[in-house]
Amino acid sequence: MELGIDRFVFAPRGETLEELPTQIVSDVLEEIQLADELGIHIYGIGEHHTDEFLDSAPAILLGAAAARTRQIRLTSAIAILGAADPVRVFEEYASLDLVSGGRAEIIAGRGAYAEAFSLFGLDLRDYDQLFKEKLQLLLQLRRGGPITWSGRHRPPLSGQRITPPTAQAALPIWLGATGSPGSFIRAGELGLPLAVGIIGGEFAAYRPLIDLYRDRGLRAGHKLEALTVGVHAIGYVADTREQALEEFFPPYRTIFGELARKVGQPEPTRRSFAQLTSSSSALIVGSPEEVARKLRHIDEVLGGVSRVSLQMSVGPLPKLRRLRSIELLAGKVAELLTS
Repeated sequence: MELGIDRFVFAPRGETLEELPTQIVSDVLEEIQLADELGIHIYGIGEHHTDEFLDSAPAILLGAAAARTRQIRLTSAIAILGAADPVRVFEEYASLDLVSGGRAEIIAGRGAYAEAFSLFGLDLRDYDQLFKEKLQLLLQLRRGGPITWSGRHRPPLSGQRITPPTAQAALPIWLGATGSPGSFIRAGELGLPLAVGIIGGEFAAYRPLIDLYRDRGLRAGHKLEALTVGVHAIGYVADTREQALEEFFPPYRTIFGELARKVGQPEPTRRSFAQLTSSSSALIVGSPEEVARKLRHIDEVLGGVSRVSLQMSVGPLPKLRRLRSIELLAGKVAELLTS
């Protein structure tokens, strides 16, 4: 099982209000460099288009990280493909692949926020059609050669060659999914690796969707070994369970409290947070031993996963605590998984 880290780059807020955006971005690059040195397999940066975030152009941040790392794979988490031009997305990540020496990936998704669509003048009523059409074009671009293509939402291409070439023979493209069966079916039928975002409930509840993905993939003629599953979940590692809960609850409450207020739901409490970190629930928060046990549990109940990436940045978590969590994930957790 590969171990990864996902990062949303928050603008200054709360405890970080006095930090400069330049310092926050510098800290992110330092974090990726440490993850690389310690042997973390992959690092992903999200994409957002509101003033709460600094990650509207993740390929640029990943390119800066590529210049100071040697082995860690670098990916979008996710690229909001429906709101983007697939040609430009391919050019950016092909360039990242060259800069990194063949370590770039794309996780493409539909996106959970409407802001990106209105920002780029797109009609949210075309949400699913935009993604379907643009994914088809992105996959065609990956095959290389002159491109001839036409669709509803982008000017046609008539024999153009898209540059630059990638360092890898084929740029890895994963399809990001949460709970929509259509996304799991689409990934299976296309034979794409699947990145499942799980932020609530129990991991076992996603087994029917993953079985659906594998079933549709096999029916479409893809080999089982090509139907790869990765999990993206909220997680944090500290030396003890008590320390992990104490350190991670405040930033978790900051973000999920805001989301709860927007939809009229109760805000998280320490009790509800502790329940969400139980042995089968979706938050991977605890000591190295607990985190390793939960990763094994995920692998078992989902029928085998190739990668788990932890989203540690759900709010203003101090830098030194994030770095310590990365050290524990790459060290003790990784050792327990291989012992």
